[in-house]
Amino acid sequence: MTSSAAHSPMPTVPLVEEHDGFLFDLDGVLYAGPAAVPGAPEALKRLKQRGFPVAFVTNNASRSLAEIASHLRELGIPAEEHEVYSSVSAGVTLLAEHVPAPAAVLVTGSEYLKEQVAAAGYTVAASASDQPAAVIQGFEPTLGWPDLAEASYAVNQGALWFATNLDHSVPRDRGIAPGNGALVEAVGRATGTRPLAAGKPQPVMFAQAAQALDLRSPLVIGDRIDTDIIGGNRAGFTTALVLTGIGTAQQAAAATGEERPEWVLRTLDDLFSGDHRSPADV
Repeated sequence: MTSSAAHSPMPTVPLVEEHDGFLFDLDGVLYAGPAAVPGAPEALKRLKQRGFPVAFVTNNASRSLAEIASHLRELGIPAEEHEVYSSVSAGVTLLAEHVPAPAAVLVTGSEYLKEQVAAAGYTVAASASDQPAAVIQGFEPTLGWPDLAEASYAVNQGALWFATNLDHSVPRDRGIAPGNGALVEAVGRATGTRPLAAGKPQPVMFAQAAQALDLRSPLVIGDRIDTDIIGGNRAGFTTALVLTGIGTAQQAAAATGEERPEWVLRTLDDLFSGDHRSPADV
């Protein structure tokens, strides 16, 4: 990143001195696939050593909160289950607002999503032949054509359709891969409909995390403008786009309105150095 003399001077006050807590996205911010983003474990350790509350806010619906926290710890990132907020709970909450339990629900997603749907009092349908009242779709790397076909059959039969999130892509260790939104598009093409969606960019998870941590001025840090930045801005919080995942400096500079981050970070080290930039200066 370069700055121009026509732009305002680079900030010198580190962001850690301007916020009372930090809300992190995961994919592309703290890890990519099975590996940690370089410097991420060290940054989280520094924040926690300084006593800052942190939360992990993810659209990934493929794993339980405990599994996500365990994965972070395996990567050297200090994390506890109660600090994780995922789109699974947001999706089940959205489902409950429209379909009363114990209705039959077809789950196109992970075992954890199935467990949470069942825990909410619903009957988990085995297939579209069970005439489910609803379909809920969440990211799961092992989903295949038969799963998407069953979801399509059910939606075409009149089932209400819900998605935990609409991320079109997900960063993995080998590059960028299709996310839940891409799989949702496949079902949408077969049904001519769109699901009701939870997760980011809706502000619910950010607001829940900030309330639980009693934060007044948190910083939302993510790598996606269409989910992290919009969601954080909708929650009324300061947002920072970090360039270790999908989002680019060019996208940040071109963004307007609720898509525009307050700050751009090259890496999480910029939280401590004061080397963050405004989108106009990247």
